[in-house]
Formats: sequence, structure tokens, C-alpha cells
Amino acid sequence: MAETFQVMEDAKEFYFTGNKTGVLVIHGFTGTTQSMRFLGEQLAEAGLTVYGPRLTGHGTTPEDMENAKYQDWIQTVENGLKKLKETCSEIYVAGLSMGGTLTLYLAENYPKIKGIMPINAAINMPELIETYAALASTDTRFVDGIGSDIKKEGVKELAYPKTPVKSMGEIITLSEQVRVNLDKINTPALIFSSPVDHVVPPENSQEIYQTISSEDRSIIVLENSYHVATLDNDKELIAEKCIEFIKRL
Repeated sequence: MAETFQVMEDAKEFYFTGNKTGVLVIHGFTGTTQSMRFLGEQLAEAGLTVYGPRLTGHGTTPEDMENAKYQDWIQTVENGLKKLKETCSEIYVAGLSMGGTLTLYLAENYPKIKGIMPINAAINMPELIETYAALASTDTRFVDGIGSDIKKEGVKELAYPKTPVKSMGEIITLSEQVRVNLDKINTPALIFSSPVDHVVPPENSQEIYQTISSEDRSIIVLENSYHVATLDNDKELIAEKCIEFIKRL
């Protein structure tokens, strides 16, 4: 019998019922829905239907995450799309970090998505790849966590204090798959990028911008935020620009 893990209070999925426009908001690697809740609430206040799913193995324990495959994370967000399609006629997707990677994955595979909003999305992380290569054949199960890369004082991300080595391999595989298919994306895209990011190199956002085939695409630079921008100084700006983008389309 599979072990069941308790979900942390602020890590649970959230759903806000609104109009016929749905927005899927996806949290990042080792993080939780807590990082996307403010954005979700702002989108809901603008009248939109919003769903923030919890990715498999997240918001419980690192030992739980260790059992998750990248295909599980894809399935979570594909199920999220289905859930929104039940009541919504058009769907947008926003995601932070690996949530941004999954946002791009959905745009590559579901061209009917109306628009995407990747935030510090990960497609190539040389440092992580190097670390994983050094550890993959060892007995090391966990390394220090990558959460809470936030410029604003006193703000903490609800994320794992340690990262499963096995899971590093999963995000690397997912990122590589998404990266090679970027030119398939024709969906309007609003790309957010923090020039100082200690988790995902900012060059990732530039590469996304340059490689996707979308005619309608732009980059917004988040001057006052680090990696977890949705909890940082620019969180209001992100929400405002996402709402403007959706209304324009």
C-alpha cells in the first residue's frame, strides 16, 4: 500500500469560480501553491476563473517528492486544463519557474490555449545539470533546498528545505524536452524575467522570447524581484500586467 503524506495547510490547491475565462496558475519545483495564491486572488478579483493545482509530490515532504516523475507533473497540469475546460470557453496559463516550464509544455501541446505568462521559467540550468551529474551515481538522496530566493525582506516561500537528487533529474529531463520544442509555440506570450535570479539564469527568458514562434510576445523585466517574483516586490506588477494581457486578448 502506498504511503499517504499530509498536505501542508498553505500548499493545498485552490479554485476560484469566475467568468468563462479560465486561468491555470502553476507553482514551481519544490515550491507550493502558496507562491501563486496572490496572483490567483488578483486574477479572481478581476472576475476570472482561477485554478492553482498542487503538483505531485509537492507541499508534503521531500521523501514524497522523490517518488514523483516529470510525467506526473505534466498530468497534474493537463488535468488542470480539463478542469477549467468544464466551465470556461478560453484558457490562459501562468507559471513560476518549473511552473513556467510546464506552461510552455502546455502551449507546445495544446495550441488552443489563448495566452501564456511564464515567470522566470526554466529551460536550461547548467549549474543544476552539473550538480546532478556529480550526484546521480552517489548515495546522496537530498541536497539543500532552493526556495525563498526573494529580495523583499521578511517574505518566505513555503518550499522544501531540501531537494531530492532524483527530482533534479526529472526537472532536467522536462526542461530539455520543452526547450527543443519551443518553436512550436504560436500562442500569445507575456514573459516575465528577473535580471537577478539565483535559481534560474535570466538568459532562459531571453531564449524563450527569441525561440517561440508567437507573433504576439513581449518581455517584462522585474527589476525589484529575485526568482520567486510572485511573492516579491513586483507581485502587484505581475498581476496587473497579466490582467491587462488577458483583457487585451
